[in-house]
Amino acid sequence: MTYQETLDYMFTQLPMYQRTGKAAYKANLDTTLALDDYFNHPHAKFKTIHVAGTNGKGSVSHSLAAVLQKSGLKVGLYTSPHLRDFRERVKINGQMITELAVVDFIAKHKAKFEELKPSFFEMTVALAFEYFAIEQVDIAVIEVGLGGRLDSTNIITPLLSVITNISKDHTNLLGNNIIDIAKEKAGIIKAGVPVVVGEKQECVADVFAEIAREKGADICFAENVYDLSKAEVNAGMQKLSFVSKNNGKEFLMECDLLGKYQQKNIRTAMCALDVLRRMGLGISDANIRNGFSEIVKETGLLGRWQVLQKDPRVICDTGHNAAGIREIIEQIGMTDYRKLNIVFGLVDDKNTDEVLSLMPKDANYYFTRASIPRALNENILLELAKAYGLQGKTYPSVGKAVDAAKVESGKEDLIFIGGSTFVVAEVV
Repeated sequence: MTYQETLDYMFTQLPMYQRTGKAAYKANLDTTLALDDYFNHPHAKFKTIHVAGTNGKGSVSHSLAAVLQKSGLKVGLYTSPHLRDFRERVKINGQMITELAVVDFIAKHKAKFEELKPSFFEMTVALAFEYFAIEQVDIAVIEVGLGGRLDSTNIITPLLSVITNISKDHTNLLGNNIIDIAKEKAGIIKAGVPVVVGEKQECVADVFAEIAREKGADICFAENVYDLSKAEVNAGMQKLSFVSKNNGKEFLMECDLLGKYQQKNIRTAMCALDVLRRMGLGISDANIRNGFSEIVKETGLLGRWQVLQKDPRVICDTGHNAAGIREIIEQIGMTDYRKLNIVFGLVDDKNTDEVLSLMPKDANYYFTRASIPRALNENILLELAKAYGLQGKTYPSVGKAVDAAKVESGKEDLIFIGGSTFVVAEVV
């Protein structure tokens, strides 16, 4: 098969959460473990860092990978979902897995896949672990796909576990309350493996502390370790100053991830790097500064308060649940513009009421849908939005919505594109 034929096979033959939602989710690790046995446990052949959380886990994963790369290590990075190209999910030192490697992997093991009938995500995790083992990476940063306890990535025993934060998302799979969701995320905590928690949220901090105690895992909350004493944006970079709460030492850096919400993610990554340094990984202060200043360049991260165009300014962001949308609305409020136009689409398994209740009423909306089966119909979205005082028109595709927004925007206006990761995937 060609690369495109291979992708077609993967996308159509394997149940894929990105397309079909809950139907692709498996509430056990049986198939993952069977694949792991078949490939002779490739994840045991390299060191790993495991990153979970509701929001920010992608940014933290890319930040850690960038710093580790600057430290001279050969670094694997597994993330999901992809935006433009399937191969974004599997990278080594910022370079996507080759098309040939994907084609060969499917061709060689297709019979086994048809026997075990894995989901798209289960197969992709197997691909990543096998590729990293073959390429002999020194360490791999592994982002959890969904949840933690039953996620296919959760067969690893990492050097370090990281949990960014907890908020309501995927409640149809992970639980309807924040405590249940926290327990699912905390499923990545392993016996004797230290864990860093990004945000010390009063409602779930005790959950993490108790599970860590039961597992004999040292735990630290990043906001107990560092204070952010100064932050400003200049020339497309965030200039940040973190102060250690332990010794008062100040750490100055520049970061190429824009958006105020990234400051919490950077603090989380800083704390994780401290733990790794204590383990003996050769990470210098210079490596940390150089890594944070070139996260996008080193890893190819897309869709995080990404500026796509100026005059008018066009910005997209993949934040898609209530907590993520709150961060985006705050960031929009800190941005100068004359008129706000929002290209907006959702998937049909989200809590649309909670998200819509947060959206600014003084914006002009271009309601649309991404080209996936899970996308919420734009006309239904419009009717739901009207109940929250949101006004706009509908467009059958993201491209048409963006084109219309550009035609109707002046140079001093702001066009924001988001609501769903899959909407952003069509514009980056």
